[in-house]
Amino acid sequence: MKILDVCCGSRMFWYDKQEEHTTYMDVRRYHEELPTGHVVDVDPDVQADFRNLPFDDNTFDLIVFDPPHLIYAGPNSWLAKKYGKLDKESWPEDLKRGFDECRRVLKPTGTLMFKWNEDQIKFRDVIKVFGRKPILGDRRSKTRWSVFLKGE
Repeated sequence: MKILDVCCGSRMFWYDKQEEHTTYMDVRRYHEELPTGHVVDVDPDVQADFRNLPFDDNTFDLIVFDPPHLIYAGPNSWLAKKYGKLDKESWPEDLKRGFDECRRVLKPTGTLMFKWNEDQIKFRDVIKVFGRKPILGDRRSKTRWSVFLKGE
């Protein structure tokens, strides 16, 4: 099984931070120990932009797409340092390009897991941008996990 974790070079929700089947990818490589005690450690296996994935078509069985979800965060915000930040104007196009890239590198029978926190951009607005509905997902919190099949 080949797994790609897109935009989570911090590997924060993985039980095994070195999971052998998984390639961790993020556009950033960054480490900082903040005065608050938070440690920001973004150390991906592959450093690349989610809008232009450096992988062949139909490569991965499972993709975890966890793009930045903030559009309002200051340059010293630990959340922006840890998760990254989207552009206020281009976020719809950027997320659509990222979603399409994930689908491109996903095998025909593959699964795409999408993680989104709707604190600043509503989940329903992101799903409209994707033009596809997930087959299942969590509806109880601001951080939503959803599952998409590649489908053609």
